[in-house]
Amino acid sequence: MSTISRRTVLSATAATAALGAVAACSSGGGAAGRPGSDAGAGSGGGKPAPGQSSTKGTPIGDGSNADTGPQPNQPKAEKLKPGEAPPQFVVFSWDGAGATDDGQFTRFLKLAEEHKATMTFFLSGIYTLPKEKSSLYHPPKHTQGASDIPFLSEGAVRNTLKLISQAWLAGHEIGTHFNGHFCSTRSDGNGVNKWSPEDWESEIEQAVGFVTRWKTNTGFTDVDPLPFDYKKELIGGRTPCLEGQKTLLPTAAKLGWKYDASSPGGQQIWPQKVQDGKIWDFPLQGIPFPGHNFQVLSMDYNILANQSAGSTKGDPAKYGQWRDQARDSYLAGFNRAYSTNRAPFFVGNHFEQWNGGIYMDAVEQTLKEIAGKPDVRLVSFRQLVEWLEAQDQSTLRKLRTLNVGQAPTGGWQTFLGTP
Repeated sequence: MSTISRRTVLSATAATAALGAVAACSSGGGAAGRPGSDAGAGSGGGKPAPGQSSTKGTPIGDGSNADTGPQPNQPKAEKLKPGEAPPQFVVFSWDGAGATDDGQFTRFLKLAEEHKATMTFFLSGIYTLPKEKSSLYHPPKHTQGASDIPFLSEGAVRNTLKLISQAWLAGHEIGTHFNGHFCSTRSDGNGVNKWSPEDWESEIEQAVGFVTRWKTNTGFTDVDPLPFDYKKELIGGRTPCLEGQKTLLPTAAKLGWKYDASSPGGQQIWPQKVQDGKIWDFPLQGIPFPGHNFQVLSMDYNILANQSAGSTKGDPAKYGQWRDQARDSYLAGFNRAYSTNRAPFFVGNHFEQWNGGIYMDAVEQTLKEIAGKPDVRLVSFRQLVEWLEAQDQSTLRKLRTLNVGQAPTGGWQTFLGTP
């Protein structure tokens, strides 16, 4: 099996979110799909967007969050029966999760509804804090109010809040992408890779604080509370630039988190726990890259980095070819797992319009192609955790013996049958 190229690994760590910080998470430049109005954000009138509800529940704190009861549209985690094939889990996740002017958030909420899929949205905490209040953010090792992604306008914050509510009510998970998105590729090298566990604790406390005190910070009176208790809902995240996991994990364990999705360069094998068996490790994975003898990480930017050398505005004449290559790469990763070891397949994305929006199209085409196949479950990381923790440890240990692209000897009935 070929390995992930060095160029791919670099784009997964240093370069990935560095560009994401100026493009996917940017409030400037229409081609980037900047956070803004997000068409169809459900601001009132007409048919409610997927999962939208006027239910306010029991207010929490200043009323920014409300307890509306158990999250809707959650599957029951069931233990595998002896000899039963495991489901093919696929997790589509989104970094930043801000409302965009080109309606990408709404687009994928509708797509998920159509195909009975749930996803994970890693919300950047400062996307609930208007730029006029940026001084409320005290980033570790940086000056007050600093951030390598821009703060949003009041209108963009308002629509982000509405979409996050809609997503949760539709059954999607709301994780965290933390706040300031500081990468090691900064000119001063002062990125999250240098943070201590205490720095991460401060960052998380602030990210949660912005989400749970947005009414106080914004003064909005025309937006319903988020229909969940974020302090209880938050069980995992993905770090900026896929950096800093080593020092994040002790804090994640201390906070009772269940998983982390920050590790780059993982393989398509069944996941295991890290940090003394406390945290499930869900890395981006190396997947086949059509036309090449190396693998690429399963994220939009990493594919872009190997197509247009990191430029988000490459040669338009190649957009069609690159879109098909991105889609075929995702499908190759999916099919390799689906036809062999059934390892969960992870795809990371941003709401963006890189290279003419071809990566958004590739993700949509991939989801449509795999949805509805036998045994396929399009889930959130939270739902995957619940399924894993419902299984016998002996079953999980057996699954972890299967390497990338390795089918169970004798088929699933023999492999996972009664000893």
